[in-house]
Amino acid sequence: ELEKLGLRDDVDLHVYEVPVEYQTVQRLIPALWKKHSPQLVVHVGVSGMATTVTLEKCGHNVGYKGLDNCRFCPGSQCCVEGGPECIDSIIDMDTVCKRVSALGLDVTVTISKDAGRYLCDFTYYTSLYQSRGRSAFVHVPPLGKPYTAEQLGRALQAIIEEMLEVLEHSEDKINCQHEH
Repeated sequence: ELEKLGLRDDVDLHVYEVPVEYQTVQRLIPALWKKHSPQLVVHVGVSGMATTVTLEKCGHNVGYKGLDNCRFCPGSQCCVEGGPECIDSIIDMDTVCKRVSALGLDVTVTISKDAGRYLCDFTYYTSLYQSRGRSAFVHVPPLGKPYTAEQLGRALQAIIEEMLEVLEHSEDKINCQHEH
């Protein structure tokens, strides 16, 4: 849906489907970062428990016990051995949530600090680790529970555009401080 809608003209959007497989995530996420060198990667995952569009603040390194679609689970139960327990996104999710909520879309946006210790959290942490925090994760409810594909597409479009705005604004501040 987001691919159909697109983002603003100065943004190259690349959409990939990431399999629900730990080993594929460990290969694919670093490969995509290397291939595209993006300003930001936004992962989107479906959560059967979600009733809102949820912006995840951080990814977790340990506690992965659930089997993936290949019936595999990392023996270490972690993403990156020796990595920090938790990595926060450099995107200010509270600001993004407030701004998107103020747009008056017909979708409720909330914040979370726990992406669930399964493939969504695993993917998010792997990407955060790879990017030094330049990643985001958005959980969406299953289609029709309660939102349509169009509603979710418009919400993701607004969320990603706000994330880019917040990111660019924070980088302008950092660059400004370095110039003095």
